[in-house]
Amino acid sequence: MEEKALEVYDVIRTIRDPEKPNTLEELNVVCEECVEVQELGEDEYLIIIKFSPTVPHCSLATLIGLCLQVKLQRCLPFKHKLDIFISEGTHSTEEDINKQINDKERVAAAMENPNLRDIVEQCVTEPDD
Repeated sequence: MEEKALEVYDVIRTIRDPEKPNTLEELNVVCEECVEVQELGEDEYLIIIKFSPTVPHCSLATLIGLCLQVKLQRCLPFKHKLDIFISEGTHSTEEDINKQINDKERVAAAMENPNLRDIVEQCVTEPDD
């Protein structure tokens, strides 16, 4: 599973922060240890990501979670279920945000908003795409 976890990490580490020119990896929002992969069945996996916003009151934590969702849904070549959480104790409203970023209907509705979609696209697009 370690190989799958590294594959997942390689996808998310280059996502850019919505406010800064840095990647989530450069800001220590994500790290290799924050990705866990479990086998659910033949060629199907559960991916658990725990990310740490840069500050406990980060207003963009939900947007970062949305970027993680979108990029992984697009880029992973294997069947998977995705659970994304804010690392415990790293954000003042982590419980509410965890619910939002794991609610498929809310994610779909957010991606229908053209302004939000543009921001997500800027964050998830690779520099040489």
